[in-house]
Amino acid sequence: MAERPHNFLREGIITGFIGATAIAVWFLIVDTIAGHPFYTPIFLGKGVVSVLGKNMMGDSAFTHVLGYTVFHYAAFFIVGILLTVIVHQAERTPGILAGLLVAFVIMTLGFYMIAAAFSQSALGQMSWVQIFIANLLAS
Repeated sequence: MAERPHNFLREGIITGFIGATAIAVWFLIVDTIAGHPFYTPIFLGKGVVSVLGKNMMGDSAFTHVLGYTVFHYAAFFIVGILLTVIVHQAERTPGILAGLLVAFVIMTLGFYMIAAAFSQSALGQMSWVQIFIANLLAS
């Protein structure tokens, strides 16, 4: 049976969409249970808006959520495409998966260290447990 060529872009975008949506839904559930729906995307969206400038995007909660959502999905699309290319390349060179595993572990530990470093700030309200579960859902 002939092997079909892979559409890395399509597969990567689907992968990114699934990961981004899993994390977005998780934090929506966590924020809603805490009594503050959309707290996480508003908080993180303020950072996105501050980088782009308030004059460019405005300073409303809707703008923060929209700005962060676009950034969140774009980042996951890029990561999804990269991971799709790496996994398909690993079919020819299996050792690549070992490197991918090491990179995943290092990045995950990095997220936990950042969460611990910011635990005394407003980011501390997003505990490492929530970040762990979000990473688990996305992977």
